Amino acid sequence: MKSKAGRAAVIGVVFVGLVGCGAGSVGSQGTEQKEGAASSAAGSAPAQERLSSEYLQSRWWTWAASEPEGTNPVADQDGRSCGRNQARDVWFLAGSFGGQVKRSCKVPSGVPLAFPLVNLVGEPSDCEAFMDRAKGTAVLDGKEFDPEEHRGAAISVRAAVDNPVTQSAGTFTTTGCGLWVQMEPLEPGQHTLKIRGESAGFSVGVDYSVSVEDGSK
Repeated sequence: MKSKAGRAAVIGVVFVGLVGCGAGSVGSQGTEQKEGAASSAAGSAPAQERLSSEYLQSRWWTWAASEPEGTNPVADQDGRSCGRNQARDVWFLAGSFGGQVKRSCKVPSGVPLAFPLVNLVGEPSDCEAFMDRAKGTAVLDGKEFDPEEHRGAAISVRAAVDNPVTQSAGTFTTTGCGLWVQMEPLEPGQHTLKIRGESAGFSVGVDYSVSVEDGSK
């Protein structure tokens, strides 16, 4: 197991200034969520619309920090936690705390996917330096997708007790940035998705075997 600072790296995540630890660059714990910015993972947005930078990042970080380590999708080693706290309008995918991971994941039909290749929360200056070196790829069934580049957005995150992502519970505001991919719903059947990302000395890779269930059956 990595050190406390090392565990802050998620799918491409390097968590700068952990809540309750370090310089506190993620903002103040206990601040109110911005209206509409950080709905819980069970919240909803108009189906199959592209999520804004603020809304996407707020929801993903809240989702990633919504479970303790034993059931956390980022700490997941084989895909058994893939479906934890998923919403009806978007299906989030996670990376790992570094290194290579293989997961099998069942996804309902008609639901778009969203995930980062490499991302970070911290001060605006942290994001600027991080994004200057950020790179990554997402390859679905042999087809590479161009990521969206979000260089910095004010977001709000709600974290659960004992989660390994923020390592502290509560609601806080911060700046989020990264390379992100939003995909239209996949066709029913089996798919392969390879996620790679790196920046600032951190790299991660996740190979997903995705099974999309046919909702018409």
